[in-house]
Amino acid sequence: MASFDLDLFVIGGGSGGVRAGRIAATYGAKVMVAEESRFGGTCVIRGCVPKKLYVMASRFADAFEEAPGFGWSLTEPAFDFAKLKSAKDKEIDRLEAAYRGNLERSGVTLVDERATVVDAHTVRLEKSGRTLRAKVILVATGARPFLPSAVPGIRLAENSDDFFEWNALPKSVVIVGSGYIGVEFACMLHRLGVKVHLVFRREKVLARFDEEIRTLLTDAMKQSGIHVHAGTDVQGIDGRPGNLDVTLLDGTGIDAERVIYATGRNPNTAGLGLEKAGVALGPLGAIVVDEFSRTNVPSIYAVGDVTNRIALTPVAIREGHAFADTVFGNKPTSVEHGPVPTAVFSTPELGTVGLTEAEARETHGDVVLYKTSFRPMKATLAGTSERTFMKIIVDKETDRVLGVHVLGADAGEMIQCIGIAVRMGATKRDFDMTMAVHPTAAEELVTMRTPWTPPKE
Repeated sequence: MASFDLDLFVIGGGSGGVRAGRIAATYGAKVMVAEESRFGGTCVIRGCVPKKLYVMASRFADAFEEAPGFGWSLTEPAFDFAKLKSAKDKEIDRLEAAYRGNLERSGVTLVDERATVVDAHTVRLEKSGRTLRAKVILVATGARPFLPSAVPGIRLAENSDDFFEWNALPKSVVIVGSGYIGVEFACMLHRLGVKVHLVFRREKVLARFDEEIRTLLTDAMKQSGIHVHAGTDVQGIDGRPGNLDVTLLDGTGIDAERVIYATGRNPNTAGLGLEKAGVALGPLGAIVVDEFSRTNVPSIYAVGDVTNRIALTPVAIREGHAFADTVFGNKPTSVEHGPVPTAVFSTPELGTVGLTEAEARETHGDVVLYKTSFRPMKATLAGTSERTFMKIIVDKETDRVLGVHVLGADAGEMIQCIGIAVRMGATKRDFDMTMAVHPTAAEELVTMRTPWTPPKE
């Protein structure tokens, strides 16, 4: 019989790996987690958490402008980015310590080293050279930013990870890409006083989101003062750090102090030894797994962004927990990957769950739309042009709500709760029978009664 040093070896101390290791340990497994950077992973250290803190800081700019409408008299506000970064760093340190503490209290051994796979049951700690044998290996190494190496001058560009190490803000920046990161960074940096140019190949931001939401957010970003360069890409970058010359494919030239690429992240599998161990990899190097996160090598599993299923932190956490339940808890558990509520912390904020209108029409045929656009209560006294938009997509035959899309303040908070109803298969009648909370913006989600019809031409 083979002897093992560990029941579970986890490569990667991010959200998915930490949850998997901790839950496996509560089932009595002997667990070790190796992380070459910082425990907490992309989300905690250089992603969702610091991003949301910066977004919150940026929205004070709007609040200061709106305050006089509510009777407040303010002196000229001043912003100190160094103080914000210091506070952010302190909070990230606290969260990393909490992640470490939770693992250690569960009996997990932590290793601050890069680990690679040697074979189906063996891992190597690269710094110390130690090898360990584990009954099960879990790969949870997340994803890494992608930079297109073919772009001339790409060495002068930075990625989203780099951004969170900035000690000062530039006066101007070019952001390339219009996904979550590009859109959020553009809105945030603009409100922090940076001149922002957003460059992307499509005509609207946020591909794969509902078309109407995409149009409204793209327009709102333009109206806010962000310089939007749609339908083009970067041809090349020249100059030196702090004084860059960016040329676009449409011939536009942009002078900027910094360039951030936010064109996606690829599964972080390079150099892990997976191919040598016989683990099958898919497009972009993603680890191929089944519904229980198991690879083609029976003793090796993978969860989170490294599998390129749905690259969201809550999904990685759920996958990690399900893995531990399945392998060490004797409770086979697969993760249902839809419908998944999600938010984009742009300004205005976006929350969505379920199908887009195009997806609903393709898969269900006849659908009924309920839409509303209104000026939120805060905007009436603030004197701003801010609007909130909501859209409910309903299957005409069954009355089931197929998708909900919200653009406006607190959309993320709303969609978390609405996600429960959509996940449970709520009908439009269920929405209609729910009492409204007044006065709130969210009450519109349960008071829309008249189906939307396209205007006559």
